[in-house]
Amino acid sequence: MKLLEKKNFFISLGHFGLQSLAAGKLNFKQIEACRRTIRRGLKKRGFVLIKSFTGTPVTKKPLASRMGKGKGSISFWISIIKEGQILFEVRGVPQHKAILVLNKCKYQLPFKTKIVKIFY
Repeated sequence: MKLLEKKNFFISLGHFGLQSLAAGKLNFKQIEACRRTIRRGLKKRGFVLIKSFTGTPVTKKPLASRMGKGKGSISFWISIIKEGQILFEVRGVPQHKAILVLNKCKYQLPFKTKIVKIFY
């Protein structure tokens, strides 16, 4: 693994994190749904860090178009997630609150995740 790729596999700024257990793809709507779930659960307390960025475009051609004539326009953007990558981090809230909020966020994602905690 390259040194640049290792930065998203460890908790950096938070105390609790949501780690992926399988590889997959996330689109912006799924990331935003998780962010809203976390913010509602924390009630404007604490700090949320989103560590996945939608930087890969997905193109689609119109439904009734013929073969050829180029690639098609960008339909939406996705983030490619690797196994073991940290998706979200939470800081500044008690442990029971952070675990409760991240458990709710698990159901918004299309692959399995687990909650990880930083040890001092």
